This record gives sequence, C-alpha cells and structure tokens, in this order.
Amino acid sequence: MSTIGVSEEIRYDRRRFLRNAAVTMAAGELVATGSANAQSSQPGSTKVSPIKPGTNTSFGALQQIDAGLVNVGYAEAGPANGRAVILLHGWPYDIHSFVDVAPLLASAGYRVIVPYLRGYGTTRFLSSGTVRNAQQSAVALDIIALMDALKIQTATVAGFDWGGRTADVLAALWPERCKAIVSVSGYLISSPAGNQVPLPPEPAFLFWYQYYFATPVGKAGYAKYLDQFNKFIWHQASPKWNFDDATYDRTAASFNNPDHIDIVMHDYRWRLGLADGERKYDDLEKRLAALPPITVPTITMEGDANGAIHAPSAAYRDKFSGKYEYRLITGGVGHNLPQEAPQAFAQAVVDVNGF
Repeated sequence: MSTIGVSEEIRYDRRRFLRNAAVTMAAGELVATGSANAQSSQPGSTKVSPIKPGTNTSFGALQQIDAGLVNVGYAEAGPANGRAVILLHGWPYDIHSFVDVAPLLASAGYRVIVPYLRGYGTTRFLSSGTVRNAQQSAVALDIIALMDALKIQTATVAGFDWGGRTADVLAALWPERCKAIVSVSGYLISSPAGNQVPLPPEPAFLFWYQYYFATPVGKAGYAKYLDQFNKFIWHQASPKWNFDDATYDRTAASFNNPDHIDIVMHDYRWRLGLADGERKYDDLEKRLAALPPITVPTITMEGDANGAIHAPSAAYRDKFSGKYEYRLITGGVGHNLPQEAPQAFAQAVVDVNGF
C-alpha cells in the first residue's frame, strides 16, 4: 500500500480504525456485499458499459519489451492507433487489478497498456548488477522508458497505490508526457523529511507492515509467509470486498518474481530513511521533495471502504492546479478500486480525457 504525502493533514476516523483493527485481528473475516456507484460521466463523453466486477479473469498473451533498466512484461488491449492509456498497479497487487477495466477502455477505442512494475510478474531487470531500487523516481522512470520503447509520446496514466503515486510523479516531473491522470487516493508524492514526521498511534497502527519490513525478521517473515501476508493486506485494505481464492491466486503468482521481496523491502525502508537511494536519482527526488503541484487534468478517486490510511480529499486539493475533479465511489469499495469498481474507474479515465 502507498503512504500519504506527509505534508498533508491526516484526519483519521475512529470508527474506521476500529473496523480495521477488527480486520487485523480476524485476518479478513469482515466481508460484505455492495456494488460501486459509478459517478456520472462528463457531458458529451463516452458512457462506459456496465460490468460486473470479476467478469474477466485474464488478459490476452502478455508481451515483453526492453525499457531502460528492465524488460517489462505487459498486457495490451485495444487498437494500436488508439489514444494511449497506461494502467499502473500497486502493492500487493498486479495487472489483474485492471482485468475488467482494460476491455472497457479498449472497446471505447483506447490503446491500453498494463505493465507489471519492477519486482512483479514477468518484468525482469536486464542486469544482475542493477540496484533493486524502488524509489518513487526510479519506478516512474521505468514507465517513461516503457513509453519510449512503445513509441508513445503522451498517455493518460491511471493507477492506485504505488501506481497512483507513479501517476502523480509522472505528471509532476514530465507533464509533457501526460495527457491526464487518474489517481486513487489523490496526491501520493512524498519527501524523505516528511516521512520522518511521527504519526499518532491510531494511523501508525495501520502502517504496521512498514515497521515490520524495517527489520531483518520482517524481511524473512515476508518471504516465508508471502501468500498469507499479502492476502492479509488485501483483507485489511478492502474489508468489504468479498474476493475468492481464485481471484487472489491469479495476482499472487506475480509475487514469485525473483526481485519481488527486495523491491518491496527497499520501497518501504527507503520511505522511512532506513535504505539509501541512488545518487543518480537525487535531482529528481529533490524536485519531488518540494511536493510540486500537478498541472495536468486530473480525477482523484476514493472508495468509501478504503481500509488503507489515506488523506481526506480536501487535504490535497491545492496540489492539483489544472482541471480537476474528485469522486467518491460508494457501495463498500476498498483500496483496490479498479478491480472492485471497474466501471467507475474506466469512466474516470474516459472522462478525464475529455477535460
């Protein structure tokens, strides 16, 4: 899961805390039914077809391409000459978060690219000597390299968790490459100094896994109980999403990547100042540490049952200076919004293209 931009005010709801505490204790016993209420589309925009979450279970044949430091595995859908959309997952998720979103966008005429991030699925580092680095700028540069390799000059970028953070970083550092973005949970760029600000006990409780990962036993525990650990996070982050084992297992296969554990550890340790970054990214990270505004058209989204800690929308509103809209998706939608509410997510992508 992704952390909040620490310059933003964290307002925490005690009832949500108690609910998540119960989920933590019960390892995901709390599930409920509910349907996502998609927001109305923009006037004149294409109306996305209704779809039941879980309708699709797979993509077509995956493709591979060298892009910068990695050979990226990705799914592609839609016409090759369509407007490009790049969909980015987070932790502990993978491209299957968009398995229902991609065909909706493809049918609307978009060229849809859904890559595995470094450390997931079939994406591999090209050199054994490359640092297994998960800095926010390094992950974003993978997407710029992917766009270059695929000869995509500009794209709408949409994501959640690490993917939402990456969309924000791309829009902040390379706005000329982003037509627009959709970011679940808003502004997720962080700074090393901001990450050192202590949190009150209740929100800190929801970051337990970051502190666990900071220790050698945490890394060993993640490796030993990988499947149980990530399923536990799914329940904590989406307490009302009644996913089945087959849904989880399709994503869990991507965690067998040989670099997965190192990438996850570096991501969270770097955020806490416990792992160093690479000097070649210092200039980019310095720019990000200033928490720059995002100028490209943006829709931010939130599920009404997101069990991951997140800032209220008002806290990050002034970080978006271009055309902007916030959407709250109701019906028990949790952290994995694209998979839990694919119609609403796809509609946001379509609509932001019309801004």
